[in-house]
Amino acid sequence: MKSPTMKSQWECFLENLGEWQGSFDRFSISGELLEAIPSHLVLEEIEPQKARLTLKRDSPKYPTPLVHEYSSFNRGLLFFENGAFSQGSLQFAPLAQFGGEVGFVHRDRRLRMVQLFESDNQLKTITLIREQRVGSQAPEQPPLQVDDLVGTWEGNAIALTPEWQVTTFNSTLTITRIASDRLQQSLTFADRTFTSTAQITGSTLHFTDGAQPYQITLLPDAASGTFPIEPKIGQAFFLESGWMPEPGLRLRLIRRYDASGAWVNTTLVTERKIA
Repeated sequence: MKSPTMKSQWECFLENLGEWQGSFDRFSISGELLEAIPSHLVLEEIEPQKARLTLKRDSPKYPTPLVHEYSSFNRGLLFFENGAFSQGSLQFAPLAQFGGEVGFVHRDRRLRMVQLFESDNQLKTITLIREQRVGSQAPEQPPLQVDDLVGTWEGNAIALTPEWQVTTFNSTLTITRIASDRLQQSLTFADRTFTSTAQITGSTLHFTDGAQPYQITLLPDAASGTFPIEPKIGQAFFLESGWMPEPGLRLRLIRRYDASGAWVNTTLVTERKIA
């Protein structure tokens, strides 16, 4: 079945083909590095509509390579035309493990992030996978800082539902540092504006002025992870991963869940700083 985008889901997936050298790094939710495991991943199309992934991780925890073949994708996985993808839980439920993985591709670099909530509804760690195409020498970006986010960003967004229905819209995000330890952001889209403030603590931003408190953790390679402090049935929420692959360009993948805990859609936002 062909997606409503110009490319099929398989064609979007093929944007990730290649040989990638990187590292699986596990961080605390406050941004402290807990573990780093060098990795080598090969994703190749072995015949039409069939691909093989081979992942080697340099750790006694993973003594044998992970090998997986693809010819189709499960319902929880969606790709965008630039190769970005999101996969994860279809339904949030208390007392069950929950979360997902997102991936970005930009020229000769990839960035992937895993946010996995334990059965107590708490996110304990964030896994960040930073990769460069073998032989490219493509550099990674410095760790994300609050001041990197400050400014006005114009965005183009595309939202995909599990049924591959497409919605596109434009957005404007203005982020202002209102004190040394306070930040304010104002997001406008579809003639609506949402404003919130955050407390800056080290490498984290805490948004507590809404019904659902959120945290943003700033990470290496200009990445960020956004998550609810404690998702609950009865409150809609989202998971977000961000990446700034070059100054002035930011990509965000947002996986939304409704008040019943059901996955609603995944949105890719491409933003450029205009001021």
